[in-house]
Amino acid sequence: MTIDGRMTELARSFVAGTFPDAHGVVLAGSIAAGNDTATSDLDLLLIGPGVMFETGRTSLAAMYEHAGRLVEVFAYTPDAFRAWAAREVAHHRPVILTMITEGAVLRSSPELTTLRQWAAHTLASGPAIDKHSLDLRRYLVSSVLDDLSDATDAGERALLLANAFSSLAELVLLADGCWLGSGKWLVRRLRQWDDARAQSLIETLVSGDAVSFVRQADELLAPMGGRLQAGMTR
Repeated sequence: MTIDGRMTELARSFVAGTFPDAHGVVLAGSIAAGNDTATSDLDLLLIGPGVMFETGRTSLAAMYEHAGRLVEVFAYTPDAFRAWAAREVAHHRPVILTMITEGAVLRSSPELTTLRQWAAHTLASGPAIDKHSLDLRRYLVSSVLDDLSDATDAGERALLLANAFSSLAELVLLADGCWLGSGKWLVRRLRQWDDARAQSLIETLVSGDAVSFVRQADELLAPMGGRLQAGMTR
């Protein structure tokens, strides 16, 4: 990946002035990926000692402004990072694990190296979800597909289609052992899973073609046993 040198220098100057005690610094997000725009935030993951924070804190998620650029900071002690990462894993959305493994290291430390290795192993293991939880998600997708098929109001149909897209995307990702994402990251995770399938679903969402979406949804549900409604116990 190619990172704009001005952005790395901006990140370094921000950390030097605001979090000088940070032992590990990772530049993540679109800037680290090399696909940033003029308004992209600087996403920084910081690992360091408790003196980085106000008394009693061990973590911080906050937005700053530095040299005309927004800077979003995720700062943790090593123990706090593991604790917050575990919460994300439990919800199948590993934001900070992805940041620490895929971002560019601007300041290294033994603690950061250890956490990066642990994060990479955790991500490679994939999300853990039991059959009942998958069935519940399939049940909810089935319900919204029924509502979508019956919708006549344009506003309701648009909202139901968006809801059905998100619910179906999460279901197929988890069923295939893939991590989830929120907002634009859900679309990106879906494309990583199966770019052709993702593009087809996205086209129906953008065009508002509920009929085509329902057809594709039923095709994706078929290997799981199809729609699940009668007999489901929540």
